[in-house]
Amino acid sequence: MAEQAVDTDGEPTAPRKRQPPPAAPASSTSSTSSAPGRQPQDRASQDRPAQDRASQDRPAPDDRTPPADTPPRQRSASGAAGRTGGQDGGVWSGATRAVLFAAAATVGRGFAGRRRELLSLRADIERAGLDTLAGRKAARSRVLLIAGRPGWGRTALAEELVRRLADDYPDGVLSARLTTSAGDPVPIERTARELLGRLGASAPPGADEDDLSARLREAFDGRRMLLLLDDVAGAEQVDALLPDEPGCLVVAVSHGPLTGVPDVRPCTVGGLDVSAAVGLLAQYAGPTRITCDPVAAQSLVEECAGQPAALVLIGGWLAARPQASVADVLARLRELPPDERDSDHGARPLNRAFRLAYAALPSATARMLRLLVLAPGGSVDAQTASALAGCSVADGEAALEGFAAYGMLRPREPGRYLVPGCLDPLLRELLETVERPAEVELARARMLERTVRQLRACRLAAEPPGSPGRKRLAEMPRPLRFESAAEAAAWLEARLPTLLEAARTAVETGRLDTLARRLVAALTHALTAHRGAEGAAPELYGLHQLVLDVAGRRDLPVERAAALLNLGDLDGGAGRVDQALARYKSALEAARASGDPYTTGRALESIGGTYQELEDWHRAADWYGRALELRLSRRDLPAAARLYARLGTVHGYAGRWGEALRDWRAAAAACRRAGDRPGYARALSGAAGAQERTGRPREALRIWTEAAAAARTCGDTRLHADVAHHAADAIDRLGGDPAVARSLRRTAQRIDEAEPDDMVPSLGKDKGNPVDLRNK
Repeated sequence: MAEQAVDTDGEPTAPRKRQPPPAAPASSTSSTSSAPGRQPQDRASQDRPAQDRASQDRPAPDDRTPPADTPPRQRSASGAAGRTGGQDGGVWSGATRAVLFAAAATVGRGFAGRRRELLSLRADIERAGLDTLAGRKAARSRVLLIAGRPGWGRTALAEELVRRLADDYPDGVLSARLTTSAGDPVPIERTARELLGRLGASAPPGADEDDLSARLREAFDGRRMLLLLDDVAGAEQVDALLPDEPGCLVVAVSHGPLTGVPDVRPCTVGGLDVSAAVGLLAQYAGPTRITCDPVAAQSLVEECAGQPAALVLIGGWLAARPQASVADVLARLRELPPDERDSDHGARPLNRAFRLAYAALPSATARMLRLLVLAPGGSVDAQTASALAGCSVADGEAALEGFAAYGMLRPREPGRYLVPGCLDPLLRELLETVERPAEVELARARMLERTVRQLRACRLAAEPPGSPGRKRLAEMPRPLRFESAAEAAAWLEARLPTLLEAARTAVETGRLDTLARRLVAALTHALTAHRGAEGAAPELYGLHQLVLDVAGRRDLPVERAAALLNLGDLDGGAGRVDQALARYKSALEAARASGDPYTTGRALESIGGTYQELEDWHRAADWYGRALELRLSRRDLPAAARLYARLGTVHGYAGRWGEALRDWRAAAAACRRAGDRPGYARALSGAAGAQERTGRPREALRIWTEAAAAARTCGDTRLHADVAHHAADAIDRLGGDPAVARSLRRTAQRIDEAEPDDMVPSLGKDKGNPVDLRNK
């Protein structure tokens, strides 16, 4: 059902200007506790100013009633969810905006505390390692480990350390996250390829982990760089990515020790000290409330155990409620009923702070927050948020700004946010228990459909101005359009890791295979349009493997054959000829099972080309002959002409010049009937070479003259120059007219001067054969 969903990214209404709202609605929306038996007005009526009491004729949100679809076990977490969302036709009503935007403009996000840890880490960089103490030169880069549980500020400490050390490493800073948002380790080859791309190095598509790791170490040689590895799942990940360059430094963030990495320098993080924790609260709540009640502030820090993530959520709650005091939030935190997750003392502060902050959200905004964990890699923007929630792009942008002000999202760059890793499991549990599976599937389908449309717009933007593709782009909704090809290419490169993760997740989920196939196809076309087939080959290899997975699961033989053929082409281009041959033969089996003649013919031709690469001329001719029979039976004249030429090539390599001459003549006749002038000139050149090898110089001279005349009128200047060069050499070799040879050489020289040789591939000179059409 979800695959039939219609995307809801139509032309959005103009975003309303968000004025700083009064404090009154913020207090009235979520200033009551979810404790049993508490009256809704016991504290809110004291915090509510006179102008809000005067407007009590408006329906007030009931922040003690959980959503109707919330199971009893979760009502303590969502008991204060309001019902203000969607009252004005959008996601936010006035009261909801007040909750999320009251202090958004004044919230500070500076780094707090950790002075001792920073000094210790900097000292570890200069401290002698085991190799130095043993009198040996350091073989690898120094590794600093910041260990701790998610939510205790380990990533923030690592980022602050990297920021302070960046000037000491002039070749730059690289970062990678080694655990997915769902908690699964990222494959080493994926991370290594991503880092290679950032270093400007390349690796063949389909390369294995060892090859990529070796290439990555080579790319680090001679450089002084800083590498940040976040959310490390195991020591093997760091070991495979560790540079052999002593001038580099690796900062790793992990839950526990990395016992497999030699000479690692660990630093374990815990709670913030009281002064730093109070300062972090002051960044959100403002210094006035902290100064007015310092005892309550210290008690609040103790209640949160100094955990930065919990303090940020509490600070966001206070920032949205200027009338609430520190004592108020402390009382509410202590009144929360026990929860089964509170038994884990390390997770208890964050769990309780999240329950308090989440319970204050209206039901519509709470639902959007839950759905954000469906975003690939936890990376969200306005388009993703609006697609998941089914709202306009303007409301999605407002929601993300509000969540960031509330401390529930981390800003990464303008317009993009990240779901914190410490909140991801809490939100996923809520998503599984609160949302119905059909609604989750529908939200995921909307997100994938939106992504497909964005990729389609990205591909269309690569077409030249005035083309039909650009006209279709102009008809798309404004939020999806790109103004130029450069803008579309920049968007594609910036979003590429997220887009690849979206494709992988869609295929692994297995419930939206139709949309997954469309997404892979759209991403393939966009990459090819902006990078070219060769530049996009590494990413295309992984995408074709995803198609192969879907085809195998859904029993789609045509798609399976096409994916195997594409993978075989990439394997062959990377030099893995044996692996390519195995893929082509598997593709042939799938194509024959499906009864698709086009795919069958392509597989036969690819097998023949692979045997030609292996210089097995007999088998190459045999497979080309099978492909030719199929093409002739379907009256496919252009394909038949191409196969005749390929047969002429392999017969020439095998020294069977009589058969080669017959095939080249058949290729010339087929090209002439098909109106293929460049192919006709190539075929005549092949026939002339075969005539010369069979001892017929006069016939060879005549056909070389016909080939030069055909090349002159074919419209391909590069081909014209190549044929002219070969014809001139043949005339000199066979004793023809020297004046004709000089004229042909002058013609070829003029073309070469006007058009450099490296712009277009030449005719081919392999094995002494003047024409090799393997790649034509």
